[in-house]
Formats: sequence, C-alpha cells, structure tokens
Amino acid sequence: MAHGPKIFGHTDRMTSPTTNVPLPPGFQLESYRIDRPIASGGFSIVYLAHDAEGGEVAIKEYLPFQLARRTSNNPVPEVSAENRKAFDQSMKAFFEEGRLLAMVKHPNIVHVLNFFRANETAYMVMRYEDGRTLTDYCLSLQKAGRMISEDFLRNVFVRLLSGLREVHAQKLLHLDIKPDNVYLRHDGDPVLLDFGATRFGLGPKDRTLVQVNTPGFAAPEQQGSGEPQGPWTDIYSIGATLYACLASSRPQSARERREHDDLVPAQTRWHGQYSLQLLELIDWCLHLPINERPQSAYALQKVLNGELLDLVDPSWFDTPN
Repeated sequence: MAHGPKIFGHTDRMTSPTTNVPLPPGFQLESYRIDRPIASGGFSIVYLAHDAEGGEVAIKEYLPFQLARRTSNNPVPEVSAENRKAFDQSMKAFFEEGRLLAMVKHPNIVHVLNFFRANETAYMVMRYEDGRTLTDYCLSLQKAGRMISEDFLRNVFVRLLSGLREVHAQKLLHLDIKPDNVYLRHDGDPVLLDFGATRFGLGPKDRTLVQVNTPGFAAPEQQGSGEPQGPWTDIYSIGATLYACLASSRPQSARERREHDDLVPAQTRWHGQYSLQLLELIDWCLHLPINERPQSAYALQKVLNGELLDLVDPSWFDTPN
C-alpha cells in the first residue's frame, strides 16, 4: 500500500488563505519542541512537534482568525478590545473541550494527551497518527477509476460510530464530521479527528463564540434552521460523508437545500450499485428535519452491523496505489 505523508487530519499543507503566522520551527512550548505547521484553518493551527522523549505529537493552537492576529514571531496573539470577550470565552471552551476529550478513551477517537495555556492562548496535544484521510483514500480510488466498496464503508463507519457514541456519552458533539476529519490508519481502522467545533455541542451556547462548520456536511440546524442541535446533528454529517464517498464530491449544502433541494437521493443515484439498505440509511441521515433522522449513533450501527466483516479480514480494505 502506498501511503501519503504522516499528517493530522488534513493533507500535509497549509490550506487556508486567511491564516495567522505560525510558531517558528524549534520554538519551545512547555516541554514540546515545534517542528513545523501541518494544517491551518480559521480556528486553529496544528503543528508537528516532539515531546521531551523525542516522540512525535500533534499540537493544536487556539488561534481564531476572526478574533486574533499574529503577524510576527511574537507568540502572543494580538486581540482587540472589542474581540477580547469572545476570544476569552471561546478559549475557555477550547480548554474545556481538551479536558473532556482527554477522558474519551476510544481507539477510533483522536487521543488527547495534554492541554495547557501559554502565550495568552491555549494548546491541545494529541497523538500523532500515521496514515491518510478518507478524502485521500477516495481520491486514490477515483484516480484508479474504481468505486468505493460497501464492505469498506460498513467496516469504517460502524467503528467510527462506536467512537462517536463515546463522544456523545460525554455530552459533546463533533459538529464538523467530513472526509477530511476521518483518518485511516495503515490497517484501515478509522480515527475521528479535529474536534474544533465541539464547543458548540450539548451544553449552553454563547452566540458570541466563533462557529465552525463545513457547507455540504453541516446540518441545517448549524446553518440557521432554528432547530436544536444534538446527536442527530452529527448524524446528518455522517450521512453527508457517506454520500461524498460515493459521489467523490461534497453534497449540496443544507442551506441551499432548504431553499431548493436539488440533492439526488442516494437510492436514486446509486440504484443497483449498492445495497438498498445502505442507500436508505444515507438518505435517512440526510433528512432536513431533525425528527426525521436517526436520533443516535447506535441506531446507525445496528443497520451497518448487518453485513459487517471482521476487521482482520483484509478483503474489506481495498488499497489502491
């Protein structure tokens, strides 16, 4: 199997056109030494770093572009007086997220090793995973002119849902599930990454906080429908991620669908190519009203488990070069 570079939740490049200046290589952050930035977005910068024993870790730095600026090598971000309250409240939630995720011990959820405050911001230290994203896996199949297999989807997503159940049990939501945030280890076992939107989960919400979602994968209630968020919100994203795996492109956004729904149902688009059960499950997850979707990750697992293969059977993990 040909693997891409070791990365954390994104392809190994800086992708956002609006990013802050990252911490420089060699910067000492508590007991960690920064190697280089490996991903950046509107909410944070993720670094490859080494711990005191020389082991590789991924460190996420809280640095929302809408609220803070770093334009030089000064590690302390600049925050205007008008943004200070929102910055501090969101940082507190980021720190609380790290504390809660550190208690989630599940092989299919990224493992938080440490979290701390420094440089007037906050950091989350995570296990550094080796493999490639679900996005990269699907692109490799597309390049080879091959369809993604149903066995693969069932095996990956039933394990992903097992991890998501643990997240929901902690009264957290992920709120940004998409192929870029599903990572495949060398044996195909998935791990759910990048909980950057989790702070807008099951607890009380402060609308001054910076909201993060991805059009095409975000549920209607994340994009102004007015309905409450809950486990069904992540389930919409699971359905959108499955749909994207089949289509090799993101589905129509929920906001657009509320105005004019042009999303072709999975049962129609892939009729005869996948089991009716799987296609019905995808469409079920993608219902716009929250009460028409599955209400728990366990409900989806029960469906997917119907034809689940053993993880040690290599036939389910198709590995194109």
